[in-house]
Amino acid sequence: QQEKEDLQGKLKLREHLSQTAGKSEATLAPSKNVDLEMKQLQCKLKNSNNEITKQLTTIKSLKNEVQEKEERIRELQAKISQLERDLNMKRHLIEDLRSRLKANQENEKTSNETLESLERKVKALAEDCSNKKTSIDSLKQRLNVATKEKSQYEQMYHKAKDELEKKDLKLTNLESKMIETECAMTELETTASQQLHDLAKQSGQALETIQKKLLLTNDKVEEFMTFVKALTRELQHRVQELRTKIKQAKKMGEVRACKKGLSQESVQLAASILNVSTTDLEEILEVEDDEETTKTKMEFEKDKEWLQYIQKLLEAQSPFASYLMDAILEKLNEKKKLVEEYSSLMKHTV
Repeated sequence: QQEKEDLQGKLKLREHLSQTAGKSEATLAPSKNVDLEMKQLQCKLKNSNNEITKQLTTIKSLKNEVQEKEERIRELQAKISQLERDLNMKRHLIEDLRSRLKANQENEKTSNETLESLERKVKALAEDCSNKKTSIDSLKQRLNVATKEKSQYEQMYHKAKDELEKKDLKLTNLESKMIETECAMTELETTASQQLHDLAKQSGQALETIQKKLLLTNDKVEEFMTFVKALTRELQHRVQELRTKIKQAKKMGEVRACKKGLSQESVQLAASILNVSTTDLEEILEVEDDEETTKTKMEFEKDKEWLQYIQKLLEAQSPFASYLMDAILEKLNEKKKLVEEYSSLMKHTV
């Protein structure tokens, strides 16, 4: 701006000189030099104007940069305040961690003391283990005895299986006989009714013969009733025997599973903790639970109800053969299921 003002002052001087030079003729040659200087000064003015515009644009850009930097400074101040807050929070956390460290150190001391006491107990248990190695040898001898008993039980199982097959054949024969007797009963009833109608017209002697035949049929009916009662009782008895065998097999399997799952050392440890012998511990394991006893009671009650139902059918009026057949078949199916369960249990135990 100062250069611009100087140039403008020089121009004014040049203009004044040119005006004065036009009046005098003697100064024609130097006026040409003045024009040239005027042109040079105008060029300089244009250049200075261009520079001024450039400087103005740079000033604007610098102002924008200054504003951006001020905004950046504000953001940084905000961040600094946040960092100061974080620092305060971290100081509080460090204090908490120091207090926790102290507590953990105290806990470490107590845990070290408990570790020492546990090491002492481990030494005592090691001494007990060395003493119990002798008892393990005796347990091995008992194991040998148990294997011998297992072979005996297997032989008994095969015998029981053969007997069951024979009894199944007998039951099938009895079922066929039952059907035959029912057919005979129906035939007897029809023949008796026909004979009664015919004999009502005949004499007293014919009536006596009919009474004899009726007595015979009554005897047969009583025989049939006793046969059915004996058959149902035998069926119920066989089913109860199978249930007891299944319970014994389950107990044997559970005891063996317990023995397999528990090592000999753990069994001895448990016995020493309970202050009992290993045989007593095995007997404790074999104790029957409350659910099993309730189940046996329920089964006994069902068998009792079944016998009472058959007794009612026998005492009821005909026709009752189909209901009787259904009841006996139901019990036979139950027996078959029990036989299959018993055989599968014995296979698993073997």
